[in-house]
Amino acid sequence: MGAMTGFGRADAGRAACRPAAHLAPLLVVLALTGCSRPTGDFDRAAPSVMHDTVLPAAGDLAARYREEPVSTFNLTDDEKLLRDLGWGLIRPPWTKDWIGGTLVELTRTRILPEEQGRVPVVLYSIFLNSEKFRSSNARYDRIAADARGDAKLVMPFCEVARRVEQADEERLRALNARPLVTEEAFAGANARVWENRTYLRWVSQALRFRIKAYQTAVDQLEIETPSGNRVWDTNTAIKDMEKMVRLAEEDCVAENRYRTPDEVLKSRILTGWSREQPPLQK
Repeated sequence: MGAMTGFGRADAGRAACRPAAHLAPLLVVLALTGCSRPTGDFDRAAPSVMHDTVLPAAGDLAARYREEPVSTFNLTDDEKLLRDLGWGLIRPPWTKDWIGGTLVELTRTRILPEEQGRVPVVLYSIFLNSEKFRSSNARYDRIAADARGDAKLVMPFCEVARRVEQADEERLRALNARPLVTEEAFAGANARVWENRTYLRWVSQALRFRIKAYQTAVDQLEIETPSGNRVWDTNTAIKDMEKMVRLAEEDCVAENRYRTPDEVLKSRILTGWSREQPPLQK
């Protein structure tokens, strides 16, 4: 009996290691070639069998090996949109950063756990300085443009995130309202909620990373190539982005504290672009 028990444990141990053994050749190839997700027009993600099918399948295997929840449910339209919009915020801000791109892609497909896929903040500065610009001011302009571009992506993502959270609440209510559910349905529903919440947390962390990466780059440039006005403009763009991120973290609702109208009514007396005032009171 003891020999049989020992054999069973050894066999179980070997079985538990099989996912890691199967993934080892894939990880070696990815490490040598880089697996940053391919992009098309406007740096949007391009279709790829490797990145849309092969890596996610390997990632599900790796996640199960780490005993993380894995849902086999189909994605809702909003869950697909959430991941599409989120990709523009979790990928490295410098699209030529293949090191960071590889780490992000391995994390996105769940081959690596989230904490191992974090991109070093200094990589943005390294790739920014390696790019040949005609003017040193162009680097400041690039940081400001990246920060403004990110700020525009936050609220559209946030709106979808709220709908996904509402759908998750509905999913859990429906699950609890059923007297009998299969084990697969119970596990799948809870796993999908966990996956959605983990993705939202990852995007939030990625946005904070970008703010820090941009600020680190500005601080370095101010020492290397000082430019008074450009420094101020770039810092303003970063602060504006940070405001949008804080707003998103506060449940994506812009609070109208003083209950003022969303738009000031145009006066029939006072006119002038950008100088509109509330109508005069008699």
